[in-house]
Amino acid sequence: MTFKIKAIIAYDGSKFLGSQIQKEGTQTVANRIKEALEKLNINSKILFSGRTDKGVHSTGQVISFEVPHFWKDIKKLQNLLNRTLYPSIYIKRVEIVNSSFHPRFDAKRRVYRYIISTQKFSPFLANFVTFVEKIDEERIKKAIKLFEGRHNFEYFKKSGSDVINFEREIFKTDFYKYKNFYIFYFEANGFLRSQIRMMVDFLLKISEKRLTNQDLITQLNRKRVISSNLAKPNGLYLAKIIY
Repeated sequence: MTFKIKAIIAYDGSKFLGSQIQKEGTQTVANRIKEALEKLNINSKILFSGRTDKGVHSTGQVISFEVPHFWKDIKKLQNLLNRTLYPSIYIKRVEIVNSSFHPRFDAKRRVYRYIISTQKFSPFLANFVTFVEKIDEERIKKAIKLFEGRHNFEYFKKSGSDVINFEREIFKTDFYKYKNFYIFYFEANGFLRSQIRMMVDFLLKISEKRLTNQDLITQLNRKRVISSNLAKPNGLYLAKIIY
């Protein structure tokens, strides 16, 4: 007899080749959690709210897995897992959920943040922040709002995905300064493969006056691919899953 656990986790993506299960021995978030669970005699499939690529971080990824009935003390389970997963993965919260819960299919909204800095380069932040020389805050604030609403984002995704429906709704965007950092904020019902990194790169080019808002509209309307480059993965964070 088993019951289902929902866990909110944070991880340092620079230590992993992405979040998803890969062949045994591959350093991924899911593989690492699977190994930790097996040490506690828990052999369960781990479900994620969504995948993150190599180098991408999370402060609010949601996973679920089945737990044998003898693990009634889930707080103790959380503490034991955190000892094993230290220091690159941290389980922030655990709770028992209905057996029908699915972290991906039940999610209503997903929130991502992308962090950049115009400060002097620091090797201690290099895995967590993307450094740029300068930023035009007002240009980005105006341009980022063009992404809001329901759009077909076919021209804002990386190739190689098996997804056939490219329509997504972005409910909220923002760009703001927090201490010495600039933050891109995106909240949507879902995102395509590398969509956020492509959008951020486009916005940074608008900041540099290499591209315009009209260029963004042209690509968003699928008239022409103007830029398909990706911002670096190290500045991207899966921040929150809303159910």
